[in-house]
Amino acid sequence: MAGLGLFFIVVVATFSILSPYFLQGPNLMAIGSNMSVIGLMAVAGTPLIIAGGLDLSVAAIAGLCGVVVSMLFGAGVDIWLACLIAIVMAAGLGTINGILVTRLKLNPLIVTLGTMSIFGGGALVLTNGLSRPLMIEGFNWIGSGRFFGIPVPFILLAILAVMTWWVMAKTRFGREIYAAGGNAAASRLMGINVERVQIVLYIFSAIVGAVAGIVLGAMLGAAAPNAAGQHLLTVIAAIILGGTSLFGGRGSVWGTLLAVLILGTLNNGLTLLNVSSFWQEVTRGIVLIAAVAVDQLRIRAGGAE
Repeated sequence: MAGLGLFFIVVVATFSILSPYFLQGPNLMAIGSNMSVIGLMAVAGTPLIIAGGLDLSVAAIAGLCGVVVSMLFGAGVDIWLACLIAIVMAAGLGTINGILVTRLKLNPLIVTLGTMSIFGGGALVLTNGLSRPLMIEGFNWIGSGRFFGIPVPFILLAILAVMTWWVMAKTRFGREIYAAGGNAAASRLMGINVERVQIVLYIFSAIVGAVAGIVLGAMLGAAAPNAAGQHLLTVIAAIILGGTSLFGGRGSVWGTLLAVLILGTLNNGLTLLNVSSFWQEVTRGIVLIAAVAVDQLRIRAGGAE
């Protein structure tokens, strides 16, 4: 965390020198708002990876739920009821992921890669690949509104982060999360239902994915089936960069949140410097590889000790 915090300070200082607009209030608010959708999915994915799971379908669930909300509203359903239906649907999708992984003992990478294609493809089928409007009075506030000057999406992210941290740090279930990922066999001998823990976390990841999709739709004023999918690599990179091990048993919500802030700041700063979006994509790939490499070094260092 200390090294990550130092890196964040260096990034902020660098962009502050290179761009006079970087530290201006509107730009800082833009960073907070733009990083929120990624942050929601990353924070929800952190305990799942710590517990030994992995959900690559979360962004596809976000896109599908945004589409479902827009279609239900178009059919005359109240917008907030439509959101609730989408969230319940997401819980069902998360349950499917959890059962496939824990009950059928399938590899979570392969399972969620497959369900990512199914859910993402479903969103494309429902919309024919086109965006659907979501410009609704009152609803768009959750994506672009301000509360005492703070972007509403950022407030939602902060609330989620605090709640997730509290569960992981202060409850028995939180201890079970770390135990399940650290040593599943030993956890079972201690009476921990590892499969139940993982299923709950797959459901949690999917529900938050739905919320992220709804927030993104409110932010854009439209439900685009692929809008959330482009953030998946950034979500995974943030979780790993924040100190969560892909092999489970180690990680923290605050590390993930700091990594999300770093990646959001990098993206914003490069945009201010007129760096091509293609090169920004290259940068994200490099960060992801570096994060995985650092994770491997941590594991080797721990083994050496």
